[in-house]
Amino acid sequence: MFTKKTSVLFICMGNICRSPTAEAVFRKLVAESPLAGRMEIDSAGTIGAHAGARPDPRAVELGASRGYELEKIRARQIVLTDFDRFDYVIAMDEQNVRHLKSVCPPDSDHKIELLLAYSPDAGTLEVPDPYYGSAGDFEHALLLIERGCRGLLRHIIHPHVAKPKSPRKRNG
Repeated sequence: MFTKKTSVLFICMGNICRSPTAEAVFRKLVAESPLAGRMEIDSAGTIGAHAGARPDPRAVELGASRGYELEKIRARQIVLTDFDRFDYVIAMDEQNVRHLKSVCPPDSDHKIELLLAYSPDAGTLEVPDPYYGSAGDFEHALLLIERGCRGLLRHIIHPHVAKPKSPRKRNG
């Protein structure tokens, strides 16, 4: 049924909180799905200030408590070739979307979407950045990321059933 390898890149600003969490959550969901072994999953930031750094220890600890592996992820900045390499470029908030659209080739901007566009029950389209917040802010971000990742996976497996609620259009 699934012949083509699908690729997903999660994006936040520094690639140390939200996007590595989304990468880890999505990896676990995919490993337990019909797409196990058939997806490329990565994360990056719109800025390179944390390049090479481990995810925020609060994200690592919270993720581990839920069975998500963030320890091996290292921050990196998105590069132009990522827009060709990935089928989905999934941002955590509108600021990231604006940045991505300002640097991506015009023929790839359809790949850029908000993660929570895939979660009709989230009540918001943005995953707030928990970096300067409390443990509760990290918990809230993780809950939103889990919802968005489940919706994204449903959409990839059943593209005609689980369409994103965002006004952005996907091709292919």
